[in-house]
Amino acid sequence: MTSADDYRHMARALHLAERGLCSTHPNPRVGCVIVKDGQVVGEGWHERAGGPHAEILALQQAGTRADGATLYVTLEPCCHHGRTAPCTDAVMAAGVKQIVVAMEDPNPQVAGNGLRVLQGAGIKVSAGLLAAEAEALNCGFVMRMRAGRPWVRAKLAMSLDGRTAMASGESQWITGTEARRDVHRLRARSSAIMTGIGTVLCDDPSLTVRLDDDEQQHQPLRVILDSRLRTPPQARLLDLPGDTLILTGEQQAAGDAPFAAGVEVTGLPLVDGRMDLAAVLQHLGNREINEVHLEAGATLCGALLAAGLVDELVIYLGPHLMGDAARGLFRLPGLERMEDRIGLDIRDIRAVGKDWRITARVSG
Repeated sequence: MTSADDYRHMARALHLAERGLCSTHPNPRVGCVIVKDGQVVGEGWHERAGGPHAEILALQQAGTRADGATLYVTLEPCCHHGRTAPCTDAVMAAGVKQIVVAMEDPNPQVAGNGLRVLQGAGIKVSAGLLAAEAEALNCGFVMRMRAGRPWVRAKLAMSLDGRTAMASGESQWITGTEARRDVHRLRARSSAIMTGIGTVLCDDPSLTVRLDDDEQQHQPLRVILDSRLRTPPQARLLDLPGDTLILTGEQQAAGDAPFAAGVEVTGLPLVDGRMDLAAVLQHLGNREINEVHLEAGATLCGALLAAGLVDELVIYLGPHLMGDAARGLFRLPGLERMEDRIGLDIRDIRAVGKDWRITARVSG
């Protein structure tokens, strides 16, 4: 029977896992707590790929006190050799008598096998405690393991009347300083920041993470969808820290591209002269991209949404009106009847400075 202490310890493990929010790519974020005789004797979280897993760090802290203890972990321990040795071996060697897991690992190399190994060694195993919270923390890793593509989070900023830019294209700034800083935190947790060539040509964005040193862990891969390879070699984002991937048509990629080091040009099949968006996400999944942060114009955002390839919307709402001649959020031709609407499941609404942030999932 699950106790209040079980919930408390797993909630602590989830809190620890969040510390790796911006640094574990392409691995999942995992936290671990070890308890003996009602006292926490070890804690750990996975800090970065290639480093010790959460269970190993918690076992190291617990030392001999792990013998006979209960181990709480947010993701099933691995049972295969990757960059590190199997965590199941360490758990068994430490003498842990019980393990409580939030969710099974969707990685086909694990997928319940870790729990079966531990059960076979006589360790009491239970799974499913705060599973939804654990999955939400690793939405991108779970999506990549199950569907072969990353989780796509579309960030948009709009006025109270649903406009993203004036008719002239002017859009700075719809939201305030606090909201823009919040966007950088979303960028920081992502594996890649994706945009379209239209945004590159119109706005010349940076698409970098700009936070304090203690918050900033890495620069996500910048991805430009550019079917005709029109990205200017002098574009600002090509000369900034971090790597850039330009996805274009196969024929366009075959020529010599005049880009500096750190810029990769890859060709993919086109459909009617446009990027095959499903193939784009499959390609990014193959590159171990877990979460894609989408910052693009109405055409690309609308195309991904219409194709069912946007999983989450984060919309910042500025307290002003921009008029009916200004540009809208999405280009969605063909939505003519009420039954054609795209449903949203609003998960969170909160104030961020003077603006409001709406987080929603696409229904179905």
